[in-house]
Parts: sequence; C-alpha cells; structure tokens
Amino acid sequence: MKELSIKDFINKVLAGVALGIVAGLVPNAILGELFKFLANYHEIFATMQMIVASIQFTVPVIVGVLIAHQFNFNPLQMVSVGGASFAGSGAAQLIDGKWMLVGIGDLINTMITATFAVLIIYAMRDHVKSLAIILVPTVAGGLAGFLGYILLPYVKLITSAIGNMINSFTTLQPLVMCLLIAAVFSIIIVSPVSTVAIAYAIGISGLASGAANLGIAAAAIVLAIGSYYVNEKGVTIAILLGGMKMLMPNLLKHPIMILPLTITGAVTGVAGRYLSIQGTPASGGFGFSGLVGPINAYKFLEGSPAANLITLVVVYFIIPTITGFITHYIFTKVFKLYTFDIFKFEAE
Repeated sequence: MKELSIKDFINKVLAGVALGIVAGLVPNAILGELFKFLANYHEIFATMQMIVASIQFTVPVIVGVLIAHQFNFNPLQMVSVGGASFAGSGAAQLIDGKWMLVGIGDLINTMITATFAVLIIYAMRDHVKSLAIILVPTVAGGLAGFLGYILLPYVKLITSAIGNMINSFTTLQPLVMCLLIAAVFSIIIVSPVSTVAIAYAIGISGLASGAANLGIAAAAIVLAIGSYYVNEKGVTIAILLGGMKMLMPNLLKHPIMILPLTITGAVTGVAGRYLSIQGTPASGGFGFSGLVGPINAYKFLEGSPAANLITLVVVYFIIPTITGFITHYIFTKVFKLYTFDIFKFEAE
C-alpha cells in the first residue's frame, strides 16, 4: 500500500468501476429492447430478455471484484471485496421480511464500500496467514459491507440533491427547462449517479423527460466522436450502445470534458423543445440506449409515421452529431483546450 499514491489508488478504483459497468450494463443496453420486441413472436426471447436484464443486478459484485483485481488481489480477496460491494450498494433490500433486488444500487456507495474492503485487506493480509480463508471474507467482506450499508442513506442524499435541483428546472419556462435538463443529464450519465434512478425519483415526464433523453443521447455521441480518434472500435461502439459510464474515470480526471458535453446536450435539448420530444419517467434516463427514448418519444409525436421517424433521426442523431463535431473542433483546434487523448479508455 505504501508504494501507491492516493492518485494511483483512486485511478485503480475508477478503472475497476469502468470495466464493471461494461460487463454488467452493456448486455442489456445492446440486447434488452431487441429481445423485448422479439418476445412478441416467440417466448424464448422473453426469457433471453430476462437474462440480459438480470445481469445488471450483478454490477455491484462485478465492480467490487474488478476493483480488487486492479490491486492484484488473490481470488479470495477479490470475491470478498465483491461481496462487500454488493452489501453496501443497496441493490438488495429487506422489504416485508423478504430480500428483494431493487436495481444496481448506488454506484457511488459501491465504490466507497469497495475502497473500505481494499483498505481492510491491505491492513490485515500480512497478519492473518493461515486464517485468511476465514478472516478475509468475514472481516473485509462483513465489516466493509456494514460500513457501506451504514453510509448508504447519507450517500443517497447526493442523488436526492441532484434530483431536487433538476426537479426545480421543471418549473421554468419550457425552453430554459429543456436546455438545463439536457445539459445536466449529459453530465450525469458519465458520472457515478444513475440517470434512471433520478428520472424515476422525480417522476420526470413530458418535455422534461424528452430533454433528459436527448442530453444522454448527445453525451453518447460526443463521447463516441472523441473515442473514435483514440480507442479501438469496440470501445466506441460500446459507448454508442449505452456504455457512456465507461469514460467516468476520464471525466473525473479531465473535467474539461464537461464543456462539449453540456454544449451539445443543451443545443440538442433546445431542438427537442421545438420538435416536441417527450417521454415518461420510465424512459427519461435512457437516451437512445436500446431505443428506449426514441420509442417512447415516437408515441407522443403527432405527424405521419414517416415524418415522425425523420424527426427522431434528426433530433437524436443528426443534431447532436453535427453539434458534437463543431464543439470538438472549436475546443481542440481553435481554443486548444484539450486533445482527444482525454477520451482514451485506459481500464485494463
């Protein structure tokens, strides 16, 4: 532990989170809506949709294991960190005497709990020796999980505060509301905070939900454009299909990324206002991942089917793509505020 600086430690935690998000969330982001549609034709696709959706519930465990892997822990230590992360995430809750899975939990608290577990293992591993098989999962897993569980209500206040701020936007003039909500959601989707959780928590709907969707879609395109220049094709495709949180460590290391995200998100949100893009609380946090946002927006459009499809393509893809290229060009070539290296996916 002594050879690790605080910066290196944090980077390892973030790298594990980035990989865990890919492993846990991308399968459903890519295949979830497709299987849901195909389920209308054969029941096997309903089962497949359930499977890819259920993989999401493993995110806290996967994140914990991959964070431990970054520290070169042995298998026992890795699964102990994974177990602690799951316990502290809040993904499982005791409701009416029964344990129930209620989502992927709080990602921020998952990271904090995993950090506790890693620190505990570092402190004890040279002292337990032959008792490691008993003490590591008991102490590191149990104690870290307990600490995470105790902290969970307080960490959730962060999500609540963000939700309250966004909820206040819905009282503003529609154009300003759409601009602000799209801009904020374009940042949140790359942070540890869940856009889906916020959308549900504040019951975002109508133009506000549409703006949230468009902000997320704009973020995906902005990040994909940046990724295209410095990453393998698979990384860029994963980002477009819903893996924006893969670049969460990049955002924390290079806050300048907020500029192209917010500008592209805001422009796209304004376009959504004039094109009457709407949504529901259930669709507000998805963007175009699995086509959840566009499918729900289509239901609110009043033109012909062809015109509605063109509208969706324009607002979800063409406008953010053009705006994204322009903002990247201005910030990299004109003002030279960053290079595309800030979009390099460095998790291993």
